[in-house]
Amino acid sequence: MAANPPAPRSRRERPAKPALTRDGIIATAVELMRAEGLERVTMRRLAQQLDTGPASLYVYVRNTAELHAAVLDELLGAVDLRPAGADGDWRAGLVRILTSYLDVLFEHPGLARSALTARPSGEHYLDLVEALLALLNEGRVPAGRAAWAIDLLLQFATATAAEQATRDQAADAQGDWDALTAALLNASGDRHPHIAALGSELLSGSGRARVAWGFNVLISGVLAAPRPDTEPPEDHQS
Repeated sequence: MAANPPAPRSRRERPAKPALTRDGIIATAVELMRAEGLERVTMRRLAQQLDTGPASLYVYVRNTAELHAAVLDELLGAVDLRPAGADGDWRAGLVRILTSYLDVLFEHPGLARSALTARPSGEHYLDLVEALLALLNEGRVPAGRAAWAIDLLLQFATATAAEQATRDQAADAQGDWDALTAALLNASGDRHPHIAALGSELLSGSGRARVAWGFNVLISGVLAAPRPDTEPPEDHQS
């Protein structure tokens, strides 16, 4: 005698899926990125993770670019925005915050490359910009220059992280570096006299030292260069 088939189960008895929210979607995207890498954080893969359809996500996030920007903003919450030390060195404070931003991107190589084009607009990004502007104001940088300086400083940090991430993941990164080192150190003094004279200097300095120097170069330039559309040209006549 055949066994009785199982009684149908009412949908009401099944546990309800949690309601979708933008915050929940972004939190799941961050978890997915940590586990599988940013390249796997697509709307389709995220929908699978949330047991829903991709169309449901578009109510909360317009596209993958916006999703990646939101993930970046979430991770920017880890940037150290504490004010400068007791000595009140606003320049050192800027470098410290920018270096902390750089460290966040170094921790997530895929995100570093995405950050070149991502446009975060969440609270953590605004907190970062506010902290940088406050220090530029402390250094009495004219408001117009300070506003433009934000792009320069963050672009330098982001490009540095993206370049390092790309280099680290290259199939023959060490071989490429060795070839460049040999080319610079063995450059012809006749054809490339300046390279021959400075070959070792071109390769000198730790990555940290170079990055900090780069930030300081940009800050010095911001202090020295007026913004053409808001400040009159300096009169150099005697």
